[in-house]
Amino acid sequence: VFGNLDPNGEFVVSTRVRCGRSLEGYPFNPCLTEEQYKEMEQKVSSTLSGLEGELKGTFYPLTGMSKEVQQKLIDDHFLFKEGDRFLQAANACRFWPTGRGIYHNDAKTFLVWCNEEDHLRIISMQMGGDLGQVYRRLVTAVNEIEKRLPFSHHDRLGFLTFCPTNLGTTVRASVHIKVPK
Repeated sequence: VFGNLDPNGEFVVSTRVRCGRSLEGYPFNPCLTEEQYKEMEQKVSSTLSGLEGELKGTFYPLTGMSKEVQQKLIDDHFLFKEGDRFLQAANACRFWPTGRGIYHNDAKTFLVWCNEEDHLRIISMQMGGDLGQVYRRLVTAVNEIEKRLPFSHHDRLGFLTFCPTNLGTTVRASVHIKVPK
């Protein structure tokens, strides 16, 4: 469906497509108990650890994370921080950092945030403008995860997420471009 937005590599530095998902049977973050955070992190970690091929990678729990791992994830621009003032005002940062984690594949083109704003933020990205490849990776990953973890879905609203601006497909695509002088 989608091709390369910039086949000559003149303008697009990188491409990213992401979606949010909430796990069926769990409330949104402000209503989660500490036990539910831990349970969800365990389920997510276990599910992601079963991914294979290009999606195979490592899960890093935020709880007990070493300074070295933390710095590596910051350097890669993967680490999310405790919620901004809006998430804090919505009480979405309770029990921080319990139940939170980050997963990324070996090639660093696939990333999952566990219990940041949404239960799951699933991200596919890479250098260049090949939107088709980035999108296909995301779809493959979402389908693989959903085989093991059912998502919250509403017939009229689509996929349910904590922030109503993400309802529906929850998909967002973006490109980082270089503008010539």
